[in-house]
Amino acid sequence: MSSVRSYTKDVDQAPRKISLVASLVRGRSVADALVILEHTPKRAALPVIKAIKSAAANATNTHGLDSKSLVIETLSVTTGNRIERFKPASRGRALPFTKKSSNVLVVVSGTEKPKKVAPKPVEKTAEAPKEEKK
Repeated sequence: MSSVRSYTKDVDQAPRKISLVASLVRGRSVADALVILEHTPKRAALPVIKAIKSAAANATNTHGLDSKSLVIETLSVTTGNRIERFKPASRGRALPFTKKSSNVLVVVSGTEKPKKVAPKPVEKTAEAPKEEKK
């Protein structure tokens, strides 16, 4: 069993909201997780779906893992960059607030595909030369 990772950075949503959705599919197979997330009515499901699909594509295309055996090993959401902004308020004041972002790490593990073995070419046997009758 080998593991492959995908790291999505600077998703423009708070990590608390994304981690609620991520906890639904942690430890499940990739196929089950995608079905669950596609039927989850939260906006935070989209970046998690993208990260899982990216990890699955990395596993099957570059590392040669079987797509049916993929399981989500770890799914963690951490805080990303924060952008400070100001909202205008009454009497010329400015009220500060921060726009939060998050990073999503997905590690997928599975078994390797059985490698196809090329059939060996059939060797032609050399026939003995026939003797001519006199």
